[in-house]
Amino acid sequence: MQLFIKQRVFSWSDTYDIYDEQGNQKYFVKNELISLGHRLHVYDAAHNEIGFIKQKLFCLLPTFEIEWKGQLMGRIEQRFSLFRPKYDVDFMGWRAEGDFMGWDYDVYEACSVAVHVHKKILSWGDTYAIEFEDPKNEIPALLLVLAIDAANCSKNND
Repeated sequence: MQLFIKQRVFSWSDTYDIYDEQGNQKYFVKNELISLGHRLHVYDAAHNEIGFIKQKLFCLLPTFEIEWKGQLMGRIEQRFSLFRPKYDVDFMGWRAEGDFMGWDYDVYEACSVAVHVHKKILSWGDTYAIEFEDPKNEIPALLLVLAIDAANCSKNND
């Protein structure tokens, strides 16, 4: 199964549309326009909030908390690294490895890949694909990928 993330180019704040494999809009994401740090609200197509990602302030490196179903489910924290970003993931027992800036990384559950993320090359605008086998991983994978993207953006803006 796949989801595709497309960032809206002409928007006042970080706004994303998420599509399924058939091209139907399934979710959308809006960043609060006026806030300290990133605060991303994730909605389903019926405009129900399904997740929330917020940046913890006053941290040395970007740190984000992930809420799902109204509960704090975990967080990601960027580790110090000289050449490319690395993350400590405390979410669903997962760990992430790969090229985060190049949008080519895997999320592992135990010893097997639960989610693969990569940039789609031939597409109109930037499009990122999230691939997963288990349907129960759809929303958690989306939330984690958005948190990693927000951490990358935060680090680049420092």
